[in-house]
Amino acid sequence: MTAAGPGPRGLHGLDRVLVVTAVEAERAAVLRGLGLDDGVESGAGRAAAGPLPVTVVAGGVGPAGAAAATARALTRAECAGRPFGAVLSAGIGGGFDGRAGVADLVLGDLSVAADLGAQDGDDFIDLDRLGFGPARHPADPLLLDRLRAALPAAVVGPVVTVSTATGSAARTGELRRRVPDAAAEGMEGFGVAAAARAAGMPFAELRAISNPVGPRDRAAWRIPQALDTLRAAFAALARPAGQPAGRAPVTRSWPASSR
Repeated sequence: MTAAGPGPRGLHGLDRVLVVTAVEAERAAVLRGLGLDDGVESGAGRAAAGPLPVTVVAGGVGPAGAAAATARALTRAECAGRPFGAVLSAGIGGGFDGRAGVADLVLGDLSVAADLGAQDGDDFIDLDRLGFGPARHPADPLLLDRLRAALPAAVVGPVVTVSTATGSAARTGELRRRVPDAAAEGMEGFGVAAAARAAGMPFAELRAISNPVGPRDRAAWRIPQALDTLRAAFAALARPAGQPAGRAPVTRSWPASSR
């Protein structure tokens, strides 16, 4: 299935979009950007819908919870006779040095299960090499084109999905070797992508960068600023297709803060 054509009430020309975040703070940022009111408990996270045909769900941290929440939301919509037309995984994440800086926005053209596989001595064998693939889900080309048109300042590149957030230079090096052109790291994208693919839904991933991928340094985290980047991205997406596109803020001099 491809992304739906332009509509008067769609998300930048997309009809019936499911947005899956990990946590409530990310979900709230998306809702603020879209200008939607909060919703009620959905049973698979918290969902919200408003004047735009968009549902926003906080599905939990990690690929398994994200996949389960996505599958449930897609199934409920299908059973209700109102299937979604596209799925977006959205949230904050780490940026790889030289590819994406703090407060940048990344559009994933590929979601990679970067630590799902088997270890063989010093070698990592991913799902594809094990014969259990795929380990990589590409973004839907039409959906990605729509996102790029609305968000021209965004970095485009692979986003790696991990079950344990990177916290060392050694692990960063390993991920770079596995996915040399990776732009960002998250913990849910591949799970959302797997559920979307199983349902035949177009998929793409957005990550607002809160910290560099590397040694864990809470003093370097810029979570509020990343959430504002996420908000601004969805504010741009909420504008009807054909209106001038906005630019997500790219700011590198925020005062230090930590969570």
